[in-house]
Amino acid sequence: MKIIDRYVGKNVFVTMLIGVIVLSVVLVLGNLLKELLDQIINKNLPLDIVLAFMAFVLPFSLTFSIPWGLLTSLLLVFGRMSADNELIALRSNGVSIPRICVPILVITIGLTAVCFWINADIAPRAAHRMADSLFEVATSNPISLFAADDVVDQFPDRRVYVGAKNGDELLNLTIFEIDPDKGIPLKVIYAKSGRLVPDPANKRLMLKFFDARFEQRDSDDPRDIYKIQHGIVMQEGTFPIPLDAMYEQNLKGRRLETYTLPELQDFMKQGAGGQLLQAQVEYNRRFSASLACLAFALVAVPLGITTHRKETSAGFALSLAIAFFYYFFIIIANTMRDNPAAHPIVLIWLPNVIFIALGSVLFYRLTRR
Repeated sequence: MKIIDRYVGKNVFVTMLIGVIVLSVVLVLGNLLKELLDQIINKNLPLDIVLAFMAFVLPFSLTFSIPWGLLTSLLLVFGRMSADNELIALRSNGVSIPRICVPILVITIGLTAVCFWINADIAPRAAHRMADSLFEVATSNPISLFAADDVVDQFPDRRVYVGAKNGDELLNLTIFEIDPDKGIPLKVIYAKSGRLVPDPANKRLMLKFFDARFEQRDSDDPRDIYKIQHGIVMQEGTFPIPLDAMYEQNLKGRRLETYTLPELQDFMKQGAGGQLLQAQVEYNRRFSASLACLAFALVAVPLGITTHRKETSAGFALSLAIAFFYYFFIIIANTMRDNPAAHPIVLIWLPNVIFIALGSVLFYRLTRR
């Protein structure tokens, strides 16, 4: 029996590992192109920041690729074993289907524990680090935020339009100082050129501009256009861009996905106001998503055997259909997590209930043949 356990377990684990690697690469590259394509092309984003972003995205992608990889692996391995009549040979020698699946149970339990660890702690920490990456870019390599013919709007009370770039030199600048409460520009500077000087000690950027003119609104009545001061000329000046406001905005706007499980529990104990339901949905999602491996395993083994196909394309197509149906409910629940009428907590658990119940019935019927 040890030989059979090693044979089945090795085939499933190796195939799953290949599937996880392929799916993770696809998901990481997809997120990279979605979030950073513009900055990579237009803002010369440094390679180390791109690699760091990929590392932060990887744990999140594993929460999908591990269950999906296991699902694909089971469909392919058991489909091939069924098509090659290996299962018939094993059953003819008195080895039952439940006994054949013992190594699968061990692998599934182990992957479920790994998925829970990632969902509860690793992925939230990585998501939080990814959310902080913009602040780190602004302090360590601020020039990467500024692209030619683009408006930099990452700063809450500043807007900077850059007409062109020549290395580290910014050309044809239009700089706005915005009233954060009223959203009205208080000062507008037009400069032919400028350079950025980081000032990490004071958490700010110093934008040195040259050959400039600017206009300034009245501080008491900024809406009165007749009180605007025009025609002020400066050969050289410095415009500070504070980073504190951006950092505080990032902290206040922290998404629930960036909370570890203990932090999420504390968040819910505080009442959380209108975000209580959203926090409860996110809390349940961590546990529900961790059971995806078990739900997929129960469905994949009977389907892989009954489909009796060893073609790789057939296994991939079936795994894609099953995974799409499963994660469709997760996406809908996340979309409606602030709508009590939609019962998002029920939607979060519904795919597990359906798959585990259906898989249990199919597996029972398979063992009774």
